[in-house]
Amino acid sequence: MSINEPKGYLEKQYNDILRLDQEIERFALGSMSNQVWHDDPKRLGFLLARYKFVARMLCGRARVLEIGCADAFGSRLVSKEVGQLVCSDFDTKFLEEIRAREEPWSFETFLWDPCEAPIEPNGFDAAYALDVLEHIDPSMEEAFLGNIGLSLTNNGILILGSPSLESQNYASAQSKAGHVNCKTEDDLRNSCKRFFETVFIFGMNDEVLTTGFGPMCHYRFAICVSPLSL
Repeated sequence: MSINEPKGYLEKQYNDILRLDQEIERFALGSMSNQVWHDDPKRLGFLLARYKFVARMLCGRARVLEIGCADAFGSRLVSKEVGQLVCSDFDTKFLEEIRAREEPWSFETFLWDPCEAPIEPNGFDAAYALDVLEHIDPSMEEAFLGNIGLSLTNNGILILGSPSLESQNYASAQSKAGHVNCKTEDDLRNSCKRFFETVFIFGMNDEVLTTGFGPMCHYRFAICVSPLSL
């Protein structure tokens, strides 16, 4: 072994790790996920669990839209399960960051404010928005959900993930500053049923999905199926 050759692991099956480490650059966290890792690393586990749930629910869908992707750190989980993932956000700073990263996978990105207009009428067979609805001013919620519905095919699926209203007693000051539209279970269901034929509600505490008592859920998912023609 030369002096510059890296020493292998004691368990030889792990030497593939060394080979990959020499072939590719190590990937960095995105700016938002980096702050999470720094301030409260367990929250990164919660974030990835939410993306995994979306990935499994949308497995096999041909063209999927992420709404409010931020640094797109968790988006990789979804991209592995669907035909094409398109990431969108209304903040150019996040999109510039995604485009600047040198990764072997890539996401098509769009600058889009879903409160303004559909991104592409009937262009997607599924969409999801994690930790976005609670940032939408209630006066713009109708436009937000309506424009997403118009961007989906007739049998399209939308998955919304949002902190519950009940959880806000425990939210940080930074979170509360942007959370203007958290909902109870009934309020979330009723909002979605105005725009979709069928709505399923799930709860989540940490990384555990539940169908338990709504007010005890820290986080909620709404799976919305088949946009209504309004």
